[in-house]
Amino acid sequence: MSSEFSGGLSLLKEAFGQEVELVSDEGIAEPYRIMAEFRWNGMNYAALQNAAMKAEDEIAFMRIILDDGEPQLETIEDEVEWEFVAEAYDDSFFAGDERP
Repeated sequence: MSSEFSGGLSLLKEAFGQEVELVSDEGIAEPYRIMAEFRWNGMNYAALQNAAMKAEDEIAFMRIILDDGEPQLETIEDEVEWEFVAEAYDDSFFAGDERP
């Protein structure tokens, strides 16, 4: 896989502001802070975090797709893709630093 990376995207932030609301399988809506948006290996991704994840220093990664020009979030089902995206995020945003 290629490791092409570029940060600075703002597809979600332009459409939704600083947070997006995601609905769980149980039907509960919860706000997630948009930590970063970036392009890796030809696809757009978002790093998201809710309050519980912040307490545990965890990040969720989702693919950003455009549906009729509107950004939508899609779960990353492939474990290998998820690992590559998480590593690209860490390497690009926290190179040499410990994650806050």
